[in-house]
Amino acid sequence: MTASTDVTPTLKMYGKMLTFTRIQLHSNDLQQIDAYLSENLSNKNSQIPVIIESDIEQDLNSLIDLFWSWGLQPIGVVTGILDEAAKALRLAIFPGDGKRIERIRPTKKATTTLAESIPEPSTSKDANSSDNSDAAENSDAAETTDSLDNTTAADPTDSADAEQQSLSQSSSDFSGSDTMTTLFYDQMLRSGQSINHVGGDLVLTNSVNNGAEAITDNSLHIYGRAQGRLVAGATGDKDARIFCQRFNPSLVSVAGTYILHDSIPKDMIDKPVQVRFVEGEGLVFEVLENY
Repeated sequence: MTASTDVTPTLKMYGKMLTFTRIQLHSNDLQQIDAYLSENLSNKNSQIPVIIESDIEQDLNSLIDLFWSWGLQPIGVVTGILDEAAKALRLAIFPGDGKRIERIRPTKKATTTLAESIPEPSTSKDANSSDNSDAAENSDAAETTDSLDNTTAADPTDSADAEQQSLSQSSSDFSGSDTMTTLFYDQMLRSGQSINHVGGDLVLTNSVNNGAEAITDNSLHIYGRAQGRLVAGATGDKDARIFCQRFNPSLVSVAGTYILHDSIPKDMIDKPVQVRFVEGEGLVFEVLENY
């Protein structure tokens, strides 16, 4: 009898977005910190993973014991003054914030009902007024608005930790939506810009540059060169997909599972590609024939 040659690999490494809480400390007085936790935490069994950030020296060992006593689970620190203490305790060291990126907020949603798409009879004067209104609305759609209150992403780096932290914070911006609405965006998404859409597909009819990001909780369609960070199914939709006319991203993510550029199959680069999530396999890449 011949023994099976199939061997289960010792380990498997893959990317997965995780949610964590970031604690910024402005004091190293453990009694004050304990008092604050006492006032603000009611559940000592929350098991919340936390990242510690501080610009002042801390008794990190004692601080970790205090957090554990309140059900918080320190997994690392933000790089800085705590680096050496964190290494001694074998904690992860996370990169600091990169530059803030500019969020694009198109004001015009393209999906409408049939009743909404049929214009009401109007006089010539009304028609001219409507044309002016549409022109103003399209102009507004091209403008960018204020930068994020919280940094949603840093510049692309070779660090998977930096990308994971970035996307975890970005996905936390999404909330439930009762209406499915496809959003079209016709301009190039430039480096340092981000477009987020919740409640339907996101369709970009132009290119996404390096250093930009396109994020949606449903499927993402890009009819141009797709670089930067591409995220579909940001709230966990495993049926979401990404379709690109020319695929070359720094990061691609579907339903929380992500891959960095160096791990993308080389034969997919600059091809028309579909990306989807398959349970047990992770991200699956397919070249779209006749696309």
